[in-house]
Amino acid sequence: MITDRQRTVGISRRRFFQTGSLAVAAIAARSRSGWAAELPLGTPLAEFGYGDVSMASEAHESQLMNTHSVLMALSEDSLLKPFRQMSGMPAPGEDLGGWYTYDPNYDYRTGFDKGFAPGCTFGQWISALTRVYAITGEEATRQKVLRLNRLYAETITPNLFDKNRFPAYTYDKLLLGLLDSHVYVKDPQALTILEKTTDTALPRMPGHAVEHDQPWRTDKDPHDASWTWDESYTNSENMFLAYQRGAGRRYYDLGLQYLDDKTWFDPLSRNENVLGGRHAYSYVNSLSSAMMAYLVAGSQKHLHAARNAFAMLQEQSFATGGWGPDEQLRVPGSNDVYNSLTNTHHSFETPCGSYAHFKLTRYLMRVTRDVRYGDSMERMMYNTVLGALPLQENGKNFYYADYNFDANREYKEAHWACCSGTLPQVAADYRINMYFRAPEAVYVNLYVPSTLRWSENGAALSLTQEGEYPYEDRIAFTLTSSQPTELTLHFRIPEWAEGAQIFLNGTRQKELAIPRQFAAIRREWKTGDRVELELPLRMRLETIDAKYPDTVALLRGPLVLMAVKREHAAPLPKITREQLLAAKRVSERQWEVASSNGPVSLMPFTWLGSRPYTTYLKVS
Repeated sequence: MITDRQRTVGISRRRFFQTGSLAVAAIAARSRSGWAAELPLGTPLAEFGYGDVSMASEAHESQLMNTHSVLMALSEDSLLKPFRQMSGMPAPGEDLGGWYTYDPNYDYRTGFDKGFAPGCTFGQWISALTRVYAITGEEATRQKVLRLNRLYAETITPNLFDKNRFPAYTYDKLLLGLLDSHVYVKDPQALTILEKTTDTALPRMPGHAVEHDQPWRTDKDPHDASWTWDESYTNSENMFLAYQRGAGRRYYDLGLQYLDDKTWFDPLSRNENVLGGRHAYSYVNSLSSAMMAYLVAGSQKHLHAARNAFAMLQEQSFATGGWGPDEQLRVPGSNDVYNSLTNTHHSFETPCGSYAHFKLTRYLMRVTRDVRYGDSMERMMYNTVLGALPLQENGKNFYYADYNFDANREYKEAHWACCSGTLPQVAADYRINMYFRAPEAVYVNLYVPSTLRWSENGAALSLTQEGEYPYEDRIAFTLTSSQPTELTLHFRIPEWAEGAQIFLNGTRQKELAIPRQFAAIRREWKTGDRVELELPLRMRLETIDAKYPDTVALLRGPLVLMAVKREHAAPLPKITREQLLAAKRVSERQWEVASSNGPVSLMPFTWLGSRPYTTYLKVS
């Protein structure tokens, strides 16, 4: 085992920043150099099914169980109430409140909560329920989906979209929920309901991608800006998915029709940075439309756009992987991200942002096999959404991660906001982020205790992953097979993992574990074969911005270690770079760093509880 003392280095190949000072050479700064470099592209890796992976991680499982239990407890009348009200039908049942409510007199200028986006999360909740059914096979979940789909079908009228500020957004979520119902719960009516939804929604949508904040609904109050906040530029992804899943050629054509080319994908494909000022979550989410345009229509332009945009996004990301303070992407070269450490507590829209981020990096990983997309998924998972507070029965949901110098981990005031729709989807999707497959090959992407079960050339196989990573550096894999089977196992070696080692049945595999590559072992595998991976968890520093080299975050492997404050607004004592890099582990999930005024406690985001903290520190 590698000791913490041996791990402690201050250099990162991912974010190297050099000023000529040896002290500052230990700090990493953002660079997109190489992110969008040309790669030879073969057949994309395939996803495993939701039911192919069982999780043994308490943190991941508790998030799934929490969100699923909340959704299962919601009454069907309450879930259908805003749809019935907008369609002029009797609407019994309790009003859920918050964003989900229909309020014909809603005015965003007097408050965002009640009535902001009626029924907006219904399709996402259907999607999440179907994915949980695919994981568990629980019949009660399937039956709830079937009932809700039929009750929803009764409400499909023009008013459902005419009276909604977000017809394209709502349609997109309904589209995915029905497509997932078709695939995962085998709802025989799902595609019929989808056709009715599409026929009704399309005349109430703009017919093409419309930029955020641009008016297009001439029958609405021109002084009410909320009618311009729809997200039609995200629609293509699920339209292409509908075509892919057998809903018909119509959806392929719609996918092409709604691609946001002129002001978004075209300049991005030319590597022109046009991110600044755009709504963060929805425009990052729209990059998945570009990836589907590549996967379904073979568009190289859209692949280039997505890869270039992701590289640009990395330049303005926090050390946690999050991005978009105050829900805005930033102009390159500005001080906005640094300034956000003092002027906002709305640093990253966590469940929605991580959902968009996971989708995009999953597509990019499958297409390019570049381990850095897996590194990015891992960083996002462990430092953001896995630490989201539980969804509450009354609709209180975790919305923003806070990277302010005086930060809290707390709920947003709104109920049933958009993040209450994406968090249940994220909780199910951990499974499909972990492993990918190719003919006679499995790619291990994320290191989380779990078991993968699959078949290969007539053999039934399982791969069980164990360990305390990312707190300990050893990860063990044990394989079982119904018969000896030849295949290749690929293991992601993170970019930061200098000195990584890999062992097969106790024998070190020399020169195999190279950072920024998959370590590949091809052989005839049999039951009892064991692979052990050792990823040295060294301390390193990353700057918020190269222009501010004294504002840094401390990382150990993929984890950001956040400084716990004794009380709010209290300044932390002065700390040097050397002191940070020499942080000592004092318990399973806690480190301490010496300072001029006593020890400072450091913890990962998932273990902060209600303690005040800061992600970034000023160092001398």
